[in-house]
Amino acid sequence: MNRVRAAGLHVTSAALVVLFLLPLLWTLYSSLTGREAGDSGTGNYRRLADYGSGLGTYLVNTTVVALVAVTVTVVATTLGGYAMARLAFPGRTLLFLVTLAILMVPYTTILVPLYILLGWLGLQNSLLGLGLVMAVLQLPFGLFMMRNSFEALPVELEEAALIDGCSIGGALRRVLLRGVLPGVVTVALFSFLAAWNEFVAPLIFLTDGEKFTLPVALFNLQSGSLGSVDFGALQAGVVVSALPCVAVFLVLQRYYVRGFTSGALKG
Repeated sequence: MNRVRAAGLHVTSAALVVLFLLPLLWTLYSSLTGREAGDSGTGNYRRLADYGSGLGTYLVNTTVVALVAVTVTVVATTLGGYAMARLAFPGRTLLFLVTLAILMVPYTTILVPLYILLGWLGLQNSLLGLGLVMAVLQLPFGLFMMRNSFEALPVELEEAALIDGCSIGGALRRVLLRGVLPGVVTVALFSFLAAWNEFVAPLIFLTDGEKFTLPVALFNLQSGSLGSVDFGALQAGVVVSALPCVAVFLVLQRYYVRGFTSGALKG
């Protein structure tokens, strides 16, 4: 009976793997298929590299936005999560609940106010401004994750560091950050994936074609010229866009799993 269950589990797992990998493999195959007879698969990638301002420009723009979003999100949510978990101040619980309530608001409804705010700050049509917007959109989830991560750590760790002469900042930097590293990585991973794949915000906040991110560039490529769409180059763009996400996830997956279990048990 156990063998039958094990075999059924393996078959089900294999079927799920095929189900999830088939679209990716088909996209990869399509990106390597020549558009015309005698056209090699690399032709799709060459046309993609020469499209618009160049693939390299779009990749650099997307990377800059993602790095700004990840850096701001990780720093803000780490400090905020520590304050919510360790520091007692009036209105702490209310502030945390109000922050979480932002998750129930469709983020597209706050893009216009953010657009106006960036105009006041002189950051419209800038990669820095877009990165800050993506960080703002990730703050509620990141704060929730980091608060749980800090609460999962024994208070005795911080008390021992303070007794040894560390300040609050020193205890956070030298002791606590090691314990909440899975949570930090999880927040960073979510922020990176969101910023890398975001389409609506770059479409609204960026007006200069040379500052477009990769998703916006691929959308313009999909629109085609005179009704024609270069599906080969488009599939190549999908592969190029997906590879960094897959690579980052595979490298950080063990921290990602630990980050989600952080806070489930204390002690």
